[in-house]
Formats: sequence, C-alpha cells, structure tokens
Amino acid sequence: MIAEIQVAPSPAGTADDPHAFVEAAVAVIQASGLRYEVGALGTTIEGEPDQVWATLRAAHEAMLAAGATSGLSHIKVASVDRSMDSLTRKFR
Repeated sequence: MIAEIQVAPSPAGTADDPHAFVEAAVAVIQASGLRYEVGALGTTIEGEPDQVWATLRAAHEAMLAAGATSGLSHIKVASVDRSMDSLTRKFR
C-alpha cells in the first residue's frame, strides 16, 4: 500500500518552531520503520496496509498531542502492487 499524508495543524507551530506540529507527525512516520519520503506538500509512506493505516492515524494524533488546537489531515491511499520507486523512477 502507498499513502500520502499532509497534516495541516492550527496553529502551525510555536513561536520558536513554526513547524513544530508538522514535525511531530513526521517524527512518528520516521519511527514507524516504514519506507517514506518527505515532500514539500506531504509525506508518502509505503508498507503493509495495517501498518500504514496505523501510522497515518498516529501521525494525525501526534500533531494534536504536540500542541495543535485543531488540525486536518489530507490523506491519499493507493492499494497497488507497485512500489514508490516503480511509480517515480522515470522522473528521477
């Protein structure tokens, strides 16, 4: 499974770290052990469906636990038998 998540916290972060709440979500993804790529507008994750779904939820919850008073997570999910590399190799 391949998924992409973009967390949109409100507020975006703190005065000292304007992206703190997004970074909290990315830290959860990094700790998941899944393959991932951080992009300018979201993070793509690849792995077994149960692990990916759990990581998406944990990333959303981490944004809120870090201090966001509210937030939206925009998620795209693809159930495919292809890898991130196979979908992007031609363009890299």
